[in-house]
Amino acid sequence: MTELASYWPPFGLTLATPRLTLRPIRDEEIPAAVQAALSGIHEPGRSPFSQPWAEMPAGELGPNMARWYWRCRGNMSPEEWTLLLGIWHEGDFIGCQDISAKDFPALKTVGTGSWLRRSVQGQGFGKEMRAAVALYAFDWLGADAAESEAAVWNQQSLGVSRSLGYELNGVTRASWGGKAQDVQKVRLTPATFKRPDWQLKVEGHEATAEFLGMEPVVE
Repeated sequence: MTELASYWPPFGLTLATPRLTLRPIRDEEIPAAVQAALSGIHEPGRSPFSQPWAEMPAGELGPNMARWYWRCRGNMSPEEWTLLLGIWHEGDFIGCQDISAKDFPALKTVGTGSWLRRSVQGQGFGKEMRAAVALYAFDWLGADAAESEAAVWNQQSLGVSRSLGYELNGVTRASWGGKAQDVQKVRLTPATFKRPDWQLKVEGHEATAEFLGMEPVVE
């Protein structure tokens, strides 16, 4: 049987850190992602997301997550793409780290977002998985900048950003879940990046880069 990655090359992409494996979520792994989200991501009523998706009723959360994964896959093109990478630790699904871009050939800029189930927070996984996609963006994709954002009260996320060398990039006022929030934007470049003391292991990059319309770049 022909491997599915032959038709959708990102399914062949894997990023490995000392403790984590990051790879695109396949359909058979969606239930594990849903169960991780249902186990709890944040304090009730304190959503760190611009859309409070994790607070949906249990019967709605799974279909909503599945639709999001399918939509991101179906809309991927060289002009705009989002890689939704599941996070596995010792064989368990613990969260998701995304990396996205619009008009990447011209802007050379990626955005990132992530979540971890509460039971594994506070162990440094958030920093490790963000470092992984920063390494992939700079060393493999040839990005010039990586951007992210967090509500100004979300010191956990902003602490991860500071620890990796992100610089503050302005505060904006936005509607998150129908409520006004002050949102802190942050920006990382190869010059400010505080690189980890480990090497990222990557498989399946060349086919993924070709699929996204870019030349494979490895420093």
